[in-house]
Amino acid sequence: MLALFLEYPSWISPFVIEGLPIRWYAVMYLVAFGIAYALFRYQCRNDGLLRMSSDDSQTFFFIAILFLLIFARLFSVFFYSDGIFYLTHPWLIFWPFRNGHFVGLPGMSYHGGVVGALIGGLIYCHFHKEKLLRLTDTVVAGIPLGYTFGRLGNFLNAELYGRVTEVPWGMVFPTAPGFSSSEPWVREVADRVGIEYVLGDIINLPRHPSQLYEALFEGIVLFLILWFIIRPWKLRKNLPDGTVFSFYLIGYGVFRFAIEYCRQPDADIGYVIALGESSDNIALFQSLLNISKGQVFCFLMIVAGLLLLAVLFWRERHGYGKKAAEPERRAKGKKS
Repeated sequence: MLALFLEYPSWISPFVIEGLPIRWYAVMYLVAFGIAYALFRYQCRNDGLLRMSSDDSQTFFFIAILFLLIFARLFSVFFYSDGIFYLTHPWLIFWPFRNGHFVGLPGMSYHGGVVGALIGGLIYCHFHKEKLLRLTDTVVAGIPLGYTFGRLGNFLNAELYGRVTEVPWGMVFPTAPGFSSSEPWVREVADRVGIEYVLGDIINLPRHPSQLYEALFEGIVLFLILWFIIRPWKLRKNLPDGTVFSFYLIGYGVFRFAIEYCRQPDADIGYVIALGESSDNIALFQSLLNISKGQVFCFLMIVAGLLLLAVLFWRERHGYGKKAAEPERRAKGKKS
């Protein structure tokens, strides 16, 4: 029987060195932060809109990443986990050990990270007298390229896999839960993709490699759009600060919202909006009207980006802040 799916590569290990608690996932996020910082410094040196010293840049990134990690964990705990348990055991929120074993911080929310980074940016701007929207424009232009490596880390960790699929690039992940072949839909999928089984077997079905979808679209494609289209457009046309950030919110929200249809919602959460004719099996795509919690957050990102863009261009059209901004930008551009 011809197999119409891929096996997760057996040579991939989540650990950098077997026996040591260092995962590729953590290494990839360090690479992501490093890339974001390098692209930020490139813009500080070459674009002329934000002149920040290396020391100040490091201070800003330290504060932003610290709050990013804090809020990414808090969002994961209170929106995607048993919040009541953590309210009664708050010391476990950031405790990286379970049953005597080092497990790190299992569960980080991207949307919480965005909120945390913004709060960190606000704190930095308050004490260093920088413009928040100018700072965010500079940061987010390079973030998607770093984000690509974060999602590759998820793939190497064999986590955040997608729904069951029959596409030929569907992948059987060793960490994914199996399904009983006593279920008719399981047998139908197994038969169509070429998985042999005996009635009653637990079958590990192919999944969408949604981590790779996100690495491509929320990472590489969004980076190309922001870095080579939106950023030069802002510099050439002298568009208002916040333009790049607006398109980042919209672009990430749109890509992630669409890809969420390929990702399986958390089993203990399911759909927060279930308007489709069928919504009983979260392992399968059943309707565009079944919405996950992640999609709700993405929708809010899209709305926030559109509103910010509308406000920015309305203010630009009516000349608010433009006269004050021009001398400041020219002055910044003269600094070394």
